Order: sequence, then C-alpha cells, then structure tokens
Amino acid sequence: MHRYRTGDVERVLDITDDVSDWVAERGDGLLHVFVPHATAGIAILETGAGSDDDLLAALADLLPVDDRWRHRHGSHGHGRSHVMPALVPPYATVPVLGGRLMLGTWQSICLVDLNIDNADREVRFSFVAG
Repeated sequence: MHRYRTGDVERVLDITDDVSDWVAERGDGLLHVFVPHATAGIAILETGAGSDDDLLAALADLLPVDDRWRHRHGSHGHGRSHVMPALVPPYATVPVLGGRLMLGTWQSICLVDLNIDNADREVRFSFVAG
C-alpha cells in the first residue's frame, strides 16, 4: 500500500513514478491500481500540459459545489465527492511488459481527489503475472 497526501485542495496527483518503480522487477503481466476510498478515483491522462486542470474544471462543471447533494456531511458540496468515483473510477489496469508500464507517450496514472476534508489517501498496487 502506498500513502499520499493530497492536501486541502482538489487535486490530480501523478503517481506514475511510484507505480513504475513498483513494477520494475515484475516482468510481464497486468498492474491493477486501486484507491479504497469513497471519494477518490484513478485516472489515466496527460499531465503538465493543462489536462489535469481541465479534468478538475470538467468535474466542477459536472459536479458543482452547491447544496443539491443529499449526502451532506463535511464541507459545503461534499456530496459531489461521493458521486465522482462513478465518473472517475477508483481503479485502473495497465499492461506491463518487461517490468515497464505500457502507457502511451503522454499518459500518466493519477490519483484524483475532490475531497478537501480528507487529505490522506491510500493506493493499492497489485500485479498478476502473465
């Protein structure tokens, strides 16, 4: 299990380096990345060129911070964080060949967290040898 601190702001956190290090000696197979939280997800996308901010903006448009949410504990609009994993699932599976992630040139594995009430996250990596 890997631990990450996402802070008190909505965040797309690139965890690709940690995942790459973890699979480096594992050969061929499938990597599965899972976040065991009701308010976080895993996304594969380009980072650093604005796409991570675009994802947060799109989620803000789809899931506004307002009083529409029936799930009302926590900060204002917190219920949206519980809906987000239906759009950005809490898992991703990536092929691995020779201990290398078979991601596209610009793809990164990211932890997506809209929940400003819980800054500590766990992410589980598992591997099925092929």
